Amino acid sequence: MRRKTDLKNGLKNSILGYRVNEMNSTVIKIILIYLLVMNLIGFLMMGIDKNKARKQAWRISEKALFLTSLIGGSLGTWIGMYVFHHKTKHWYFVVCMPLIFFLHVGLAGYLLWKFGIFPFK
Repeated sequence: MRRKTDLKNGLKNSILGYRVNEMNSTVIKIILIYLLVMNLIGFLMMGIDKNKARKQAWRISEKALFLTSLIGGSLGTWIGMYVFHHKTKHWYFVVCMPLIFFLHVGLAGYLLWKFGIFPFK
């Protein structure tokens, strides 16, 4: 009986223990770097598009701005909207950019909780 319990605990520790925690640390760092880069791209895209709008030049499509936001650049795009005063008169940007951001935050919180990485249990 004791051996089965030890085996179960050993499996549990190898699945949820140090090996996974070391991996989680690396994965979390990669994800954070990805999100930082995507948010920087979203921010810069808003600035570039605003500059091109002033010069009446070729523009970045709204689809590209939303896509950047959806794949992780929501905070940067949202901040860029107000720093550059760009797309703030379009209701779908004013509503959807914060909505996408809060959906990302909710999804991240759920995944962290689901996989036991969330610091508050």
